Amino acid sequence: MGIKIYTRTGDKGQTSLFGGKRVSKASQRVDTYGTVDELNSIIGVVIAHLKPSERILKRELEAVQHDLFSIGSYLASPEIKSSEFRVKSLGARVEDFEKLIDRLTEKLPELKNFILPGGGKAGSFLHLARTTCRKTERKIIALSKKEQVDDGVVKYCNRLSDLLFTMARFVNHREKKKETIWSHT
Repeated sequence: MGIKIYTRTGDKGQTSLFGGKRVSKASQRVDTYGTVDELNSIIGVVIAHLKPSERILKRELEAVQHDLFSIGSYLASPEIKSSEFRVKSLGARVEDFEKLIDRLTEKLPELKNFILPGGGKAGSFLHLARTTCRKTERKIIALSKKEQVDDGVVKYCNRLSDLLFTMARFVNHREKKKETIWSHT
């Protein structure tokens, strides 16, 4: 039969961090890595909606999903010092994001106004991923005020949201979806 998906150990609102420590499912740490998981799931939806021609974006987003699993694992392992290796490569990933942002931006019309989230399916889901990434970043920063969190994790999320915004614009532009300019009237 294999491994059972249910354990019943969380039926009273507690869960185990890596290392075995039991904490409330409502703890700030669990909420934070749960939001990382939420972002990862939304990126999965984005990938499902990308056209086959968007191979580069798909490959990059799949790499992001691996990064997010590493970040979630790191956040779920506060007492395991060896878990820090999982996030040490994020600095190089931030540089990769910046290079891809620059390459994609070169192919886009200049951004002169705030735009409303939307467009096609993939573009809209990329905007949703971006806002969830910002929420994730806020939760990581809040957690870092109380507990040790590697600075690279915050920087990664900050730049990832920039990348997701740029990808949304890029996908919408390729699909000839017009950007809606925000009007404050």
